[in-house]
Formats: sequence, structure tokens, C-alpha cells
Amino acid sequence: MKVYLLKVVCILFVFIVTSFIVSNEKQVFNFTLRNINGKNVSTQDYKNAKGFIIVFTCNHCPFAKLYTNRLNDLNTKYSNLNVPLLAINSMDTLLYEDETFELMQQKANKEKFNFPYLQDVTQSVGKQFDAKHTPMAFVIWKENNEWSIKYKGAIDDNGAHPKQASSYISNAIDELLNGKSVSNSETQSFGCSIFYRK
Repeated sequence: MKVYLLKVVCILFVFIVTSFIVSNEKQVFNFTLRNINGKNVSTQDYKNAKGFIIVFTCNHCPFAKLYTNRLNDLNTKYSNLNVPLLAINSMDTLLYEDETFELMQQKANKEKFNFPYLQDVTQSVGKQFDAKHTPMAFVIWKENNEWSIKYKGAIDDNGAHPKQASSYISNAIDELLNGKSVSNSETQSFGCSIFYRK
């Protein structure tokens, strides 16, 4: 009897843990947004993508401004491995006059972004991801033809000193590319809050 009860308890434990893991991995849908070159960019455009680095960022946030070179480096490294980077601006342009499309274009050109910088005018993509701050990063991965969030949070652990930083994004993608689960799937992001219109 005791052995039977122990087996039941073990099965229930495995079921609960598995359910928790599955529920933690939120699914997100394909999206299409306008890039700074005026053309639409969709996740569906990247036929060979294994995943994406999605970074919610903006023009005015001092903390977000620290990451331009690091985002360029991430895109250079991982786009060649079919994990491109897409930067998204979900800031309310009525609330922040620095977040217009024209100023997004100026920023991207001046700082030589090598990745798409997309405007989320309706804030629908930001809401879908539940993005809280800029910068806030996500790694999404294709499983059974659907996108699952495998990591969310900060880009790395040291905004001020890039050479001393450990990249949460790189660690997550490297694990996924090697067929492993992400060991650190969520960290706390810091920066400027994204306020959503109701």
C-alpha cells in the first residue's frame, strides 16, 4: 500500500512540475510592424528562423541608450545562426514626443543599427509580450510551428560596463541551439516603463 501511495505521489509531482513548466512558456503569435525604412517586417518573413531575439527599446530612455553596440553584436552573431534580432518601440507617441517614427529613423541611422527597428503604433505587440520596460528582452523559439517565450528580462547583468557583463540572451540562445532547456529563463529588467493606452 505504501509503495502504491508513493508511486501516486511521484506521478502527481511530475504532473504538477510539468504543468508549471508548460504554463511558464507563453506562446506568442506572428506579428507585422513597420520598420524605419518604411517597409513592413514580419516574423513570417524569416522562413529559416529557429527563434528571435525580441528587444523592446525606445529613443529617450537613458538605460536603453547603453545597449546599441551590444544589440548590433548580438544580431551579427546570432542572425547567422538563424536567430535574428528585432527591436520594437512600443512607447506611446502621445505621451513621449521623443518617440515619433521620424526620430526612430534618425536614431537608427545615427547609431548604425544593423537590425530592424519597428514601431508598434497600436502597442499590440508590446501587450502580447507583456513588455514592461525599455530595454526588455525576449528569446522566442519555434516549436511545433509556434513561437514560445524561452527567456524574458534583462539583456545582461551590467548596463554600465559591457566588458564586464554576462549576457543572459547569449546564454539562453546557446543552450537552445544545443538542445538544452534555458537554465535562467527569467530575470528582472530595469529601465523606463512602457505605459499602455487603454
